[in-house]
Amino acid sequence: MPRHPFLGILAALRRERLSTAVRLIEEACFSAEVSTATLFVKQGNQEFARGFGRALGADYVFLLASITKPMTATGVMILRDRGELSLNDPVRKYIPEFSGGDRDLVTIKHILTHTSGLGDMPPENEQLRKRHAPLSDFVAATCRMPLLFKPGTQVKYQSMGILLAAEIAERITKQPFRDFLRKELFTPLGMHHTSLGLGGRQIPDLAICQVDRETNWDWNSPYWRDFGAPWGGAHSSGPEVARFLDFFQRPDPPVIKPQTAAEMIVDQNMGLNEPRGIGFMVKPGAFGKACSPKTYGHSGSTGTICWADPVSNTICVLLTTKPAAQSRAKLLIPVCDAVSEAALPA
Repeated sequence: MPRHPFLGILAALRRERLSTAVRLIEEACFSAEVSTATLFVKQGNQEFARGFGRALGADYVFLLASITKPMTATGVMILRDRGELSLNDPVRKYIPEFSGGDRDLVTIKHILTHTSGLGDMPPENEQLRKRHAPLSDFVAATCRMPLLFKPGTQVKYQSMGILLAAEIAERITKQPFRDFLRKELFTPLGMHHTSLGLGGRQIPDLAICQVDRETNWDWNSPYWRDFGAPWGGAHSSGPEVARFLDFFQRPDPPVIKPQTAAEMIVDQNMGLNEPRGIGFMVKPGAFGKACSPKTYGHSGSTGTICWADPVSNTICVLLTTKPAAQSRAKLLIPVCDAVSEAALPA
């Protein structure tokens, strides 16, 4: 599919609003606030793709952070569709060490919808990273974490729930989860530059995160880049993240059933304090201010955000190297606002 030069792109979009999005990124890079970024926008069969700052092109590969979560969830749903697990199965059925008290009530659906009662990270998170602990140590630490509330009664963001989901997939398939995702999700979707962990690449070939203090366990360290955290360790490019999002509107090839794709991008937490899909953010207002309530996507702490709006038939992927804590209000959301407004009918 051809990518159009900026002045001729996306005839259906309101050019001045897309120009605003581009200007915001250019200004952030020119001021050195952001070192590297890419923007990919698709509406219908037309695309806009551009790199900014140190990006070598629109296909530059970034550490996605929590955009990884819906990818991990999709891997688990592949197994659900094959009849190898049920969302209502208790986690302890596959991870017996995660048991005792209310842990016995936690289901696979709970850990995929942030309703398990787990906190986000184990208390010893930093210590584990400092000593370059393997994923198995994070699983063990998660199994020791106390629940903060009765499963299914509240919503609280929990990266370790996503870790347990990946661990279940590993124990069922008897293969590393990164290999399972590559074979069963990334390769079938043509996501050949996407990987959990480094995927054989060298760190200097990737976008480098802007960290405040360099350590041997930070986002840019060899340890973390190849760790393959199923909650935040995927690498990909804007066009390939867009391909992943687009799959949920047009599930071909059918790595999951069409009804499963539809299930994942709608609220599973009716009546609770926050709407969540299966792995996806679906909260109205979480993305661009002109996005419809049917919009789904995710964001990441490394300075990434992506969304798809089925109503306007628009996909937006903004990848940057500026941590979201410092860039969300100043750049990520303003750019998404401009893109979502550009997608409105003139």
